[in-house]
Amino acid sequence: MNIKTARFLKIVLPLLLGVLLVWYSLSKISVEELITYFKNADYFYIGLGLFFGLLSHLSRAYRWKFMIEPLGYTLRLPNSVMAVFATYLVNYTIPRAGEITRATILANYEGVPFEKGFGTIVAERIADMLVMLGIISITLFLEFDFIYQFFSERFEPQKLIFGAIFIVVLIALLLIFIRKSQSKLAVKARAFVSGLIEGILSIFKMKHKWAFIFHTLFIWAMYVLMFYVTSLSLEETSNLPFAAILIGFISASFSIAATNGGIGSYPVAVYAAFSIFAIAKEPSIAFGWIMWSSQTFMIIVLGGLSLIYLPIYNRTE
Repeated sequence: MNIKTARFLKIVLPLLLGVLLVWYSLSKISVEELITYFKNADYFYIGLGLFFGLLSHLSRAYRWKFMIEPLGYTLRLPNSVMAVFATYLVNYTIPRAGEITRATILANYEGVPFEKGFGTIVAERIADMLVMLGIISITLFLEFDFIYQFFSERFEPQKLIFGAIFIVVLIALLLIFIRKSQSKLAVKARAFVSGLIEGILSIFKMKHKWAFIFHTLFIWAMYVLMFYVTSLSLEETSNLPFAAILIGFISASFSIAATNGGIGSYPVAVYAAFSIFAIAKEPSIAFGWIMWSSQTFMIIVLGGLSLIYLPIYNRTE
């Protein structure tokens, strides 16, 4: 497969998957029903969810300043905020293209070399990944009995244990291969893992590491709070158990990586998570669409304004 074909598939496949998942979600609920849920929703809670989402994005922009500082540059907060919103908006077009846009904005308007700026974004994603793994671990710890019972009722316990052992052995063999093999794949994997470790350690070496850690935790606390308060906008999802909130949030978060900005995949992911708790499909999908639509609206408006105002702000400075 040549590079052009790979790039084409990278752009087209998520779009096709998104279209397919939009069709799938709408096959579970009629458009008229969905519109009714939107009309009857309590927009105070949707607005509150938008506020918490906005706080998370502003915190992300402020946190970036701590990562740029050790490079010998001072990142102006307005440029950081506009770069963050532009990143989210561009990611709706081409997956992960937003990160490249963000580093390019940094290079153009703050004079930070592209590779250095992009490196800070990678390190930032590593920190986010660690928090996400922490949320998953806490969820598994708090809801282990429920999750185990759910899967044991659908799969034989012996098969679950065998599957877990198989996965552990497979991971162990993969790690041994990566550590000892001299193949190109293993060398790249070692370099990637080494970069991850270096990125993680760099967080603890920065001047404002505790402020960075605070903002990282704050960002994800706002994400969870955003998901929770928006669920209060529908009567049918206003009394969800805490486990449903956590599992729904985790499922929805992973869906964003599946398609451009989570289009189509977000409502389906929420529906899949809530179905574990026997929550009806119609309100589950409706909530997924309300959650995704409200946040997407904010990104389109603020991301669009950011792309327009960036050259104006930097021209007058």
